[in-house]
Amino acid sequence: MALVDEEERRRAERAHQVALFRYQLIREAADAALSPRQRGAMVRAIAARVHTDPFGKPVRITRGTVDRWLKLWREGGFDALLPPTRQVTPRTPEEVLDLAAALKRENPSRSTAQVVRILQQHLGWGPSYRTVHRHLQRLELLTRPDGQAPEAFGRFEAARPNELWVGDALHGPKIAGHKAYLFAFVDDHSRAVVGHRWGGAEDSVRLAAALRPALAARGVPEGVYVDNGSAFVDSALLGACARLGIKLIHSTSGRPQGRGKIERFSALSGHSSWSRSTRRRSPTWPC
Repeated sequence: MALVDEEERRRAERAHQVALFRYQLIREAADAALSPRQRGAMVRAIAARVHTDPFGKPVRITRGTVDRWLKLWREGGFDALLPPTRQVTPRTPEEVLDLAAALKRENPSRSTAQVVRILQQHLGWGPSYRTVHRHLQRLELLTRPDGQAPEAFGRFEAARPNELWVGDALHGPKIAGHKAYLFAFVDDHSRAVVGHRWGGAEDSVRLAAALRPALAARGVPEGVYVDNGSAFVDSALLGACARLGIKLIHSTSGRPQGRGKIERFSALSGHSSWSRSTRRRSPTWPC
């Protein structure tokens, strides 16, 4: 919270500096004693010069912009010259972006979604997937450790609903001192979240609690694509898929392509509501 408060203070300070720059630029042209011709000549002269903005960068101001600032000043005074904060500084603190870059450098194989998840767990909140992805792109961190561009796999999408579900387990925040886990399944074609369940352990019991309602509500998919986590290689899941005729597909270790949809969903789910996990010791599958 202190980090956010400090960022808000910095935004307000920068906005004040911008408003002062605008006022100093137009103050002579804002003189009510000037005739329209005199004011027009003064505005043209302002637009013809190169100015130094509050942060030391050379800028040119168009005549239309000067006229707009004059109008704002006449109608609302100094406060009307304050810019929206989103135009002054990025919403995400630099310290958070630096941490995202450090996490990527620490383990170059981490995906953007994984970096976002770690930030959410560490800070209690996190920037959007797009913000982190763009930041890593600017720093050229979305390349392989040898500096080469990552291998291109192309965009994949199932041809119809229930052709393929993609499953994952999110390591969520701590609730009452206990770590939370989110099991979720997304239909690859429609992006619909077909089933999900928060729980207190990353095991087949919670996996079953997420998958059983999905099967009951959405029907049986042709295939389910998951990683190699312990819950996803459990014999109970393998047996259930075999009996239902579901093709169970595990991603190759270190090559998680095709899992971007579920990872992006997981990255956005860090603040989802908690539901009490089941107390059963073994899952009951719908077959």
